[in-house]
Amino acid sequence: MTSLDAGTLALARFTKAVDRAAGVRPIPGNTLTHYADSPAALAAMLDVIASAARWIHFENYIIHDDATGRRFGEALAARARAGVHVRVLYDGLGSFGTSRAFWRWLRHAGVDVRSFNPLFSSRPLGVLRRDHRKLVVADGRDAMLGGICIGNEWAGDPARRRQAWRDTMLQVCGPAAAALDETFARVWRRAGPPLPDTERDADPAPCGACAVRVIEGEPERTRAWRVVQMLAATATERLWITDAYLLAPATLFATLLDAARDGVDVRLLVPGTSDIPVLRAFTRIGYRELLEAGVRVFEWTGPMLHAKTTLADRQWVRVGSSNLNVSSLLTNYELDAVVENEALAHQMAEQFRRDLTHSREVVLVARRLLRPRLERTPASAGVPAVPHKRSGRELRTAAVIALRQVAGGVRRQLAAFATLTFVAVGASLLLFPRVMSITFAVGAFWLALVFGWYVIARRRWRVGDDVP
Repeated sequence: MTSLDAGTLALARFTKAVDRAAGVRPIPGNTLTHYADSPAALAAMLDVIASAARWIHFENYIIHDDATGRRFGEALAARARAGVHVRVLYDGLGSFGTSRAFWRWLRHAGVDVRSFNPLFSSRPLGVLRRDHRKLVVADGRDAMLGGICIGNEWAGDPARRRQAWRDTMLQVCGPAAAALDETFARVWRRAGPPLPDTERDADPAPCGACAVRVIEGEPERTRAWRVVQMLAATATERLWITDAYLLAPATLFATLLDAARDGVDVRLLVPGTSDIPVLRAFTRIGYRELLEAGVRVFEWTGPMLHAKTTLADRQWVRVGSSNLNVSSLLTNYELDAVVENEALAHQMAEQFRRDLTHSREVVLVARRLLRPRLERTPASAGVPAVPHKRSGRELRTAAVIALRQVAGGVRRQLAAFATLTFVAVGASLLLFPRVMSITFAVGAFWLALVFGWYVIARRRWRVGDDVP
């Protein structure tokens, strides 16, 4: 056997392993368009909505009732009034702050709206299972997926000098769009009656040469986890990861370390300022071990980095909604696309390099008589910072981060918080024993009622898709 034949055989075996890990086979015949600019991606999503002639399936973790949310609401309502079947699925936790009036307005316009796993339901044990997906499909032939939610954070406001959050979407035209539509049908079924057959008969003709693997993340199935683990374990040249809430499980974290020690160019791009400060703090706990293994870590200096992408070597790309943490990989409903395509990989690599020019690299700096300390240095000299006027939410986040930095290291903060909490509880029990005992008793009876209702309600659920 020649070396060429051996290489071909090894590649075939690897792609077969990826198919097994993802639980799907590649779907050929697609055209892919990569969007790394959030406002442009939002505009493309509106174009997809406007192009629908039969149905629109719209699913998102967060849909705000701000200017951006209303812009999408108007677009969806207009298509519903034109006779298009419009279905909107939002997550009960992610869109918790959206007013009921917003949903009533959409329903009044003819849009079929459902909440996935509402917080106040008879399924308390399912509260951790969130629909974290971001998807829009028109007629089963044109679709977009990625990390963008529907809100002003992603649209930005140049007039008020507020930059848009940095995020990524992928537009899919072709047979893979129909496969994405089928994933919507399955999650839609978990929130109520199924879609009619007339909205599941799409059979789009091929419109390109790209093959796409549609990875449907479901609780406890770990498909995206296994695929990223395989890409990380087999990468030989580079492994560039952008992630909004990186808190890699132990096995994946160890794989990143091993790849870097083996000479692979492993780079992690994470937010410098996060909308969830505690996750950012936990991410930084692992910096030292990553840096000592040779992993390069960069922190984005813009308002918020929300993208979730993986680039392995020069041909493998993952784009989707899955963050590399246990919540996304193990408990949520997620949606990702894995593509083996050199052209798309080249685009993603160029975007990653551009992102690094607006980031700071975290490095280890030796200090005399003390252990090395972490320091952040510009990733690219001479690149001017883009002006950005922070919103109220970003200012509050920055204030929390500043207070954490003043208080000290992350581990010390957690220990101090636990100490103060238990001291406060102990003191309350000593000073107010009757009040505290009544409080605990009421809480215990409330939990008993909730779980008792769950047991009764579960008996009524039908076997099959209705069982979570």
